Amino acid sequence: MKRRIFLGALAMASATAPLFAQQEKSAFPVEIKISGKPYQAVLFDNATGRAIRSQLPLKMKMADLYGRELCYRFRAPLPTDNVAYTRYEVGEIVYWPPRHSFVIMYAQNGEMFDMQKIGKILSPLPTHLSGDVEIEITAGN
Repeated sequence: MKRRIFLGALAMASATAPLFAQQEKSAFPVEIKISGKPYQAVLFDNATGRAIRSQLPLKMKMADLYGRELCYRFRAPLPTDNVAYTRYEVGEIVYWPPRHSFVIMYAQNGEMFDMQKIGKILSPLPTHLSGDVEIEITAGN
């Protein structure tokens, strides 16, 4: 049973890989300041990435959750067009639809969950962040 679940999850993750690669090619550059420190990043050209981009510049107070992510919960849902049950990579920016959550993944624990991948931080992130932080997202060069 576990093997079947694992193989099904692997197949779903593999099926979404080409779409993520296509979205990365047409990515929009942004700068994300985390506690004042700038990081170069991109927002993918998908429904959620475009919704975030339309709100720039954005300032958010993000909660440090589970020792792996910074999270901000929007009051209203954002549009999605490619939610998938998949793994994440450190530095990815994802949207978790059930709680309208904008999430920056800064540490890996191997978990898979339903997400819309919406971007990636290109600069190395600290391996540990402690406590809630202020972030600011602006259009990049």
